[in-house]
Amino acid sequence: MIGALRYSEHRSVPEIHAVLLDREVEVSERNVTHLLHRYEELLALRLTDATRLREKLRAQGQVILALDGLQPDVGHEVLWVLRDVLSGEVLLARALLGGGEAELTPLIQEVKEALGEGLPIIGVISDGQHAIRHTIAQVLPGVPHQLCQFHYLREAARPVFEADRHAKVQLKRELLSMSGSS
Repeated sequence: MIGALRYSEHRSVPEIHAVLLDREVEVSERNVTHLLHRYEELLALRLTDATRLREKLRAQGQVILALDGLQPDVGHEVLWVLRDVLSGEVLLARALLGGGEAELTPLIQEVKEALGEGLPIIGVISDGQHAIRHTIAQVLPGVPHQLCQFHYLREAARPVFEADRHAKVQLKRELLSMSGSS
């Protein structure tokens, strides 16, 4: 539950602590932090079951890599998750202090090397941050890279959102000027 609250719902340690107290689980914030570290260790063990993972991926013959950074709290480490879109398997998850090319390059290289020559990465999906784009171009030259659907649709809708916001501001001004003149 602690892992799900942290990484699925992006809750902070104090928020997780409050949820547990609401469920009548007597635990300190410090113990929540300790349990969160235990969760991350268990997750790492699960992800390092290389034999199971390699067999599953070899059966599909290729990998489409999804790359995303999750930062539950500003100023805290970013949990970088690299997963295969086709199988849904997490290939690598690691908490890092940043998300620049220097931090991302070793992660992508590690996944690439773990997959080996016989299992090609045929595409990459991400939120399109500049550091991710540059890293993908450097580590996986020639591999197609695109925005995930959520980010693509959000960017496509941005002009409509801005036009709507501008129209609301104009409407409020007109209503205020009309009510002031009556």
